[in-house]
Parts: sequence; structure tokens; C-alpha cells
Amino acid sequence: MDMLIGGKHISSDDLEDVINPYNGEVIDTIPIAHLQTANLAIGEANNAKESLVEMSAFKVSNKLFNVVEKLKDNREDFAEQLTLEIGKPINESLVEVDRSIETLKLAAEEAKRIYGESVPLDAGLNGKGFFAFTQRLPLGVVAAITPFNYPLNLTIHKIAPAIACKNTVIVKPPTEAPLTVMKFCELLNEEFPDGVVNTITGYGSEVGDYLVCSPDIDKVSFTGSVTTGLMISQKAGMKKVTLELGGNDPMIVLKDADIDKAVKGVINGAFLNAGQVCMGVKRIIVEDEIADEFAEKLVGETEKLVMGNPLDVKTTLGTLISEKAAIHVEQTVNNAVQKGAEILTGGVREGAFYQATVIDNVTPDMDLVVRETFGPVAPIIRVNGVEEAIEIANDTDYGLQAGVFTNDYSLAMKCAQEIEAGTVFVNKQSTFRTDNMPFGGFKNSGVGKEGIKYAVDDMTRMKLIGLNLR
Repeated sequence: MDMLIGGKHISSDDLEDVINPYNGEVIDTIPIAHLQTANLAIGEANNAKESLVEMSAFKVSNKLFNVVEKLKDNREDFAEQLTLEIGKPINESLVEVDRSIETLKLAAEEAKRIYGESVPLDAGLNGKGFFAFTQRLPLGVVAAITPFNYPLNLTIHKIAPAIACKNTVIVKPPTEAPLTVMKFCELLNEEFPDGVVNTITGYGSEVGDYLVCSPDIDKVSFTGSVTTGLMISQKAGMKKVTLELGGNDPMIVLKDADIDKAVKGVINGAFLNAGQVCMGVKRIIVEDEIADEFAEKLVGETEKLVMGNPLDVKTTLGTLISEKAAIHVEQTVNNAVQKGAEILTGGVREGAFYQATVIDNVTPDMDLVVRETFGPVAPIIRVNGVEEAIEIANDTDYGLQAGVFTNDYSLAMKCAQEIEAGTVFVNKQSTFRTDNMPFGGFKNSGVGKEGIKYAVDDMTRMKLIGLNLR
């Protein structure tokens, strides 16, 4: 599949295969862009700015709604493409497409709600006699650098609000899973002028860096690793950045909790997309008094998961993005076992598959829970009381989302107020997300917020206009 730049399909002499992680087959090939192509994309995006700014908000909104209908019409095709690229079970891929449709709707609605406000200058010294108001204006060109785990939905979270507030975009999709994103951008290009949306495939160390450093890019929105995010923040200069850098999300289960509900939360939170979720349940912090019962029930539910062909509707656990990723998870779990942790179920790798794994007697200093493992692993850390639970929950460089299960709402509020995370859910796991909520964490989990309304705010600039009526 070729890149889309300025409405034209562009290839390269360098090509790379896109591999199905389930069977190792080549799905398609993509061009590997270099600096000349990146520069072309930047030029086309800048040339298209005026054509988009001249559109009414009504027209932009309608065109986004048209893309909603096109995505609906191609729902099954997009879901199958996701599954082939990532190894995600087809039912999960259908959910991602459905969420993407809803995210697009939110952006289409938000395109009509980009308001300024009146400012009472007479509240300040010498302001009497002035009438002032603000406008929200587009930044210009937004570069969206997107990850492999939810490529369609997370890309739409970047480019849909950007277009809604009349920015042009350059999308650099993940090299491991670019096809669904590129296919979606073709739908956008059918509705908007050439150059409003552009795709460029290649390596982050070359074209990604070029986009980040270019003075002709006005904002970078990135989802990925902390290491890359820190480099972007250092190289971006004065341009705006939104960095969503993952998490090491805790789920606290207190002794008065509904254990069955908490177990369901772990199943949905630790094993979704084979654990490749930035806000997935990465650390299960359980009070000692209920830990044995909790672990037994969790093992029972985990063993009901079905590992197999991701295109089979019966499959509930697919592959990781690659065998290399599965080997990393295997090594991390084995290291924890060598340090005293105990595998209660799972712990076996088969190619790019890694079994859903419950591991007990994990200590907070093990690499398994210090770093983001990004695999289908549910590590149990036993604690004595809520104070220790909160202390361990906060003992991380990350702070994306968290969950706490308890029927005592005084304890729930204590946890909610003291846990250092961008979002804390009570009686819900950290993987919960609606596409309109502000999404983004504290500490090394990043800067800025996604969620359509909040992304629009961050993809516009404010101008004050003051009229002297005296």
C-alpha cells in the first residue's frame, strides 16, 4: 500500500513487509520514506491549510459525518484488517472499529462547537470602555505519530479533532501495523481537499525525527514509549506536543470488595488485546485477607480464555504484535519466578502467543511490575491495608489510570484522592475509557489530554480581540 501525500499515491525504492503475527505471512508491503518524502508531505500539508480554513464549520462537520458513514459501511473489512495486522481477536477488532465510529461522530459534533468567549477587560485597571472577545484558531499542521496496539482508534483520536478545528495532518502510522490507518486516511481524502490528510511510512529515527524538528509542523501528537516521548519533548522546540506514553496501572482490591466483580475487572483489564494496552491492569494490589480467594477465582476465570486463530469468533486471546514481543514477556515473567514469584496458571509461549498468566507473590521491586511488561500477565502483589496499597500504587514512574475495588466509599475517596494518576475509577478497572473523556496521565505517562473536546482545545490557539469603545 502506497503513502498518500497531497492526494497522490507515493511509493519508494525501499519497501518493508507487513507481517501477520499469527501465521507469519506477508499481508502487504509498504514504502519506507526518507527525508525528501517527509519534506514533500510537510509542504503539501502547509499548502492545503487555506482550503480547509475557508470551509465553514458546518461543511467540515458534514464531511466528517460522511466519513462516519463510510467507516460504518466498511466495518467488517476494517476489523479484519486490524486482526490480520495485530493478531487481535476479531471481536475485539470490531469493538475498536465501533469505538472509532463513535470517536469520529464526537469530532464531527465538536467541529460546530469551537467557541470563543467575551472577556471583561473593565475588571482590570484602565479597562473601562473596552469590549473584548477571544477566538480559537487552528494551529496549522499537526503531525500524528501513532502506535500499533489500537492503530485505528488512537489515530482517529489525533486526526479527527485536528481536522475538526481546521488543521491539516500528517500521519506516521506504526511500521508494524500501518495498513488500517492508511486505509482510513483514504476515506478522509475522499471528502477533504488534497493535502488535508497525508500518510507517511518509515522509521521514527528518520522521518519521525524530521517531523518533530521541522519548523513547518505546528504540533506533534505522539503515543508510544517514554524514551521516544522524552526525545520528542527535547527536540520539538516551541511547537505544542501531546505525549501519551503508557502506564503501569494499579488495581487495588480491598478486603470488603466484591471479589467476583474485581476478578472480572482483571480479566477485562490485564488480558484485553493480549495485555498490549497502555492503561491495562499491570499491578493487582490485593489485601492479604482476601488474596487466596481472589487468586483462586482469578485463575479459574483466566483458564476459560481461548487462545487461537484471531479471525475465529471463539478466540478471546490473540497474539502479541510479534514473536520478539512475546519473548520479552516470557523473559520478564521468568525473571520474576527466579526471584520468588509463583506462576498460578499460564506462563508458556508459543511463537507470538503468550498464555494468559496469573503470577502471585510478586514484590514491588520486580521488573515485571517496575516496567510496563505489555503482555497478558496478571501480577498479584499482596499488601496489609489501604495505606500500603496506596504507597505501592504510587511507587512508579507512571501515572496514567488506576482502579480501586471497595464497597467503602470513604476508602474509595481516599484512594481516588491519593493515587497519583490522571484518572482513578472506583469499582472499575483502569482499562475503562469513553472516547469523550479527558485522557492523559501524570509523571512519565505524558503531557496533555486526549478526548475529542480536550484535544480540540490543545489543537487551537487563542486570539484576543479588543475594541476601544470610548
